[in-house]
Amino acid sequence: MNENPTPYRQVRADFDDRHLTVYQAYSPHIAGPAEAAGRFVPPFKLDRMTWIKPSFLWMMYRCGWATKPGQERVLAIRLERAGFEALLGEAWLSHVDPGLHASHDDWAAGLQDHDVRIQWDPERDLHHQPLDHRSIQIGLGGSAARRWHDSIVGLKDITDLARRVQRLAAAADVAGATELLPVERPYPVPDHLAAALGMSAHSTEE
Repeated sequence: MNENPTPYRQVRADFDDRHLTVYQAYSPHIAGPAEAAGRFVPPFKLDRMTWIKPSFLWMMYRCGWATKPGQERVLAIRLERAGFEALLGEAWLSHVDPGLHASHDDWAAGLQDHDVRIQWDPERDLHHQPLDHRSIQIGLGGSAARRWHDSIVGLKDITDLARRVQRLAAAADVAGATELLPVERPYPVPDHLAAALGMSAHSTEE
């Protein structure tokens, strides 16, 4: 029996003392100019909701290993940790949580007042199978999207890495695929933010 299971809701990411990596997938006509500029430039539009994901494997599940239309290029985006945490501090869950919201109306009212949305979805393994714990997705709209963009310190196209991992996983070389994965560790979310995000060791959705 695993005595230290992964908490049900936990932020896991590739990070250092100052920066953190999130992932997004786009079409070549958006990803190409962004990589060249080191940040997003037209035709990317900041006035649309955009979702960032600290989990590499969840991004692979979402984009189908960079095969889905409009998601053929995967970008690893490096952010300032201070900017990332500031966005978490402005977030509202995209679903009702009985431990945080007095009623559906209470949740709905708060949703209208926040430009940052948090969604907790099942984490995925190398074969896109759901795991027992959740992975965070962060939706950014309005002024929050602009602040996210201001916190970007660099980005890199990692589509080739995604395809190498996919080939190894498809060949049942789990060890080889795992060795190529970005190292994602539990991120030290401040306690007050963790409480607001509904982070927990166990499900509260039963």
